[in-house]
Formats: sequence, C-alpha cells, structure tokens
Amino acid sequence: MRGPMFRRGGTSGWKTPGTLGNDVQSSVPSTQISLSRVGVTGLKRILRLRDSSDRNTLFFADMKLYAHLDARQAGVHMSRFIENIENVALEIASEPSPTFEALTDRIAVAIANTQGASRAEAHIRAQYPMTKVTPVSRLKVENLCTFIGVSVSDGERTKRASGVEVNGLTVCPCAREMVSEHSRVLLLEAGYSAEQADEITAILPLASHNQRGLGTLLLGTSELVRAERLVEIVEESMSAGTYELLKRPDELHVVVEGHTRPRFAEDVAREILKGVADRLPDLGDDTFVLARQENFESIHAHNAYAERCGLLGDIRRELRGEPPSARTPLSFESWLDSACAP
Repeated sequence: MRGPMFRRGGTSGWKTPGTLGNDVQSSVPSTQISLSRVGVTGLKRILRLRDSSDRNTLFFADMKLYAHLDARQAGVHMSRFIENIENVALEIASEPSPTFEALTDRIAVAIANTQGASRAEAHIRAQYPMTKVTPVSRLKVENLCTFIGVSVSDGERTKRASGVEVNGLTVCPCAREMVSEHSRVLLLEAGYSAEQADEITAILPLASHNQRGLGTLLLGTSELVRAERLVEIVEESMSAGTYELLKRPDELHVVVEGHTRPRFAEDVAREILKGVADRLPDLGDDTFVLARQENFESIHAHNAYAERCGLLGDIRRELRGEPPSARTPLSFESWLDSACAP
C-alpha cells in the first residue's frame, strides 16, 4: 500500500506535505459537554533556577497542567502545554532570582492564553536538596524536600498556593500511655512506692510505636516566604526530625526526643497551624493555609490522616479562644476556584 501522506526526499529521508489536514481539536465534538480539566500529567522536567548568588540549581520537577475545555471544542492542543513549559522555563532561568511561585504563575497564564481557556492550572512538585545538621555530632547531611506550587489563571487573574512536603518522626501518645501504666504496675510489684513509681515513669522516655510522618504546609499569599522556614515549621511540629545519616549519639537523641514528645497526626496538623500563626506574624488574615499530616503506621495496615484548610485570620481567632468563624468551610479547591469566579 502506498502511503499518501509522506514521500521520500531531502536530507532527512522524508518530506512533509504542504498540509496536515484540519485542526481537529478546534472542531465541535459530537457530544457537547464541557470538561473541567484536560491536559497532561506525569510531565517530568529538570528545572534550572538561579539564586541571588548567581548560582544555578537544578530541580527535578513533576508537573500536571490543565485547561478547562469548552463544550464546543473537541480537544486541547497538547503540544502547546509542552511549548508553554519550555518557553517559560527559558525566560525565568535568565532572571536574577527566579522563584517557583513565578514559574507556576507564568505557566498557568500561558496555558490559559494559548489554549483560549477560561481556566488553566499548573501543578508542580519539585524535589530540592536542603542541608541539615545532625543534632549531636553536628554533621552536615543533605535531605531531599519537596516544594509544591499550584497556580490557577484565566489569563489575566491568577491565584497561587505554594509550600512544602516534609518527612518526620511521630510517636503514638496512646501506646506510650499504656506502656507507662504497665511500667508503673511492674514497679509497684517490684516493691517501689506509688510516689517512686510515678517519679520514675515521669522521667524515663517510655516505649511506644512510632512511624514516619509526611507533613504538608501550603500558603496562599502574594508574600514570598522562604521554603526553609516552612520546612522548619513542619519538622518542629512532629515528635522528631528524620535524617539521612545518623551517628549513634544522634540516633539516641532522635529516639529520646521523639518518645518524650508523642504526637498524633491531629496534634501535628494543629502544631503546624500554630507555627504559622506564631512564626509568620506579618502574613495577612486573608492568607490561605493548608496543614496536612499523614502517618504511615507501623503496627496498623492503614495510615492516620489529619488536615485543616482555612484563612489565617480564622485560625488566629481560634487560637485566641474565640468562637470559630460562621463562614462556610473553605476547601483548597474552592479557594482556588475564586481566582476565576465571574
């Protein structure tokens, strides 16, 4: 069978005909229903950003790019998503101090404009190295943290949230309390007085089951907050931090610290919110905050999960002991949706 579309010729061996047919994506679909999100996922790129010292840093990014699709348009132009990434990445890499926030904003705007969409989204998860110091031996170790950036745009207005995802150690308070009661009974049986048993169990770092926790903190604000500050807030909200390298004195320190600060997933989420309110006082009350904690349980086949979304002003009000706001609970999606609301 002879192929009508291509014929040999030129240095590449193939020649493209003068036309490749109609723009099928712009045609009217047989079933006219709009689609909320159409685009690409699992798009991986190495992003190059320069810091204030003019040093290039590479970040491994995983992206999701979406556009709202009108009922009278068959499909989006997939190649334009990739073009948007390449163009914006080249532009922003040449700036003195580019940020991930600016990157996600520009990509969302570019998608809205090139796709002719009433709404576009750019989701970026980028891993980047942070130097940590072990608690006792003071060794410098490199830990990978995850930056999260989400921007929504209609081509003119843009709304963005950014933050971090951090690993840490959590210790179960319930199991620790049971071990404490069990230890107290053993001490009484061994001849110690009730006062001595209470004193001993109050001093010792008693056993419990522990797990690796994954904490997430997102802020929706035009203010730029360094990722390192957000990482500190999340890490300090858990029972203890985690490290790629630990010498024996460091390991002892982490285990003892964790078991003297047992915390549920619920505790961690609340401590993250309190950390934002206490340590970032300059953020406005209209700042959106998402605090999330997931504990990968060690003695259960399921995970523990806790989350709170809302405006920082409402969170500050609760921390002062005032009644919660009567406004409708705010989800991350509803907050983002307001960017393109008529």
